[in-house]
Amino acid sequence: MIEKDTYKTIANAAAAILFKEKNSKFFGFAFPVTTEEEIKINLEILRKQHHGAVHFCYAFQLGTEKVTFRANDDGEPSNTAGMPIYGQIQSFGLTNILVVIVRYFGGVKLGVGGLIVAYKTAAQMTLEHAEIIEKTINIQFQINFEYKNMNKVMRVIKEKNLDIISQNLTENCQIRIATRKKNAENIFNIFSTLFEIEIKKL
Repeated sequence: MIEKDTYKTIANAAAAILFKEKNSKFFGFAFPVTTEEEIKINLEILRKQHHGAVHFCYAFQLGTEKVTFRANDDGEPSNTAGMPIYGQIQSFGLTNILVVIVRYFGGVKLGVGGLIVAYKTAAQMTLEHAEIIEKTINIQFQINFEYKNMNKVMRVIKEKNLDIISQNLTENCQIRIATRKKNAENIFNIFSTLFEIEIKKL
């Protein structure tokens, strides 16, 4: 089995969409996120922008190998908002994403079934309008070596087209590199066999 080393997410924050149901307005937003801190910030911004709204229901998924997710009904009946939103994140096969549906109550209760459909539809429309992209799962390594071995290291980095994340090139050099997950073992082995060069996975 070939191990998957790509994942799908969204390129940037999606423009708001609007779905109306029995006078209630559901505004849908999607954000690319990689940390729970970013999620908190995006929610706070939306709450400031939409202070007349009653519910800020959302779901997110983070990570590629170890996945964390959460669904929040924000005061709607249990499982009528967060899970339908999360279901759409799953059906689009996305991660590192936050989807928020902001509801302005229109005076007519929708009932449990109506709410589930409304939140699911708003989330689906939001993701259909977002730009979905595929990214590679990258593994980072740190390479430690003396300055005299610089050429050896740089030759491999160039040949294998590795991304340099950061470098500290003093007498004892350190370079952080990133490579696609499927190439990681090969890259590790190449550097491991080089004389006087140490590599470790980050």
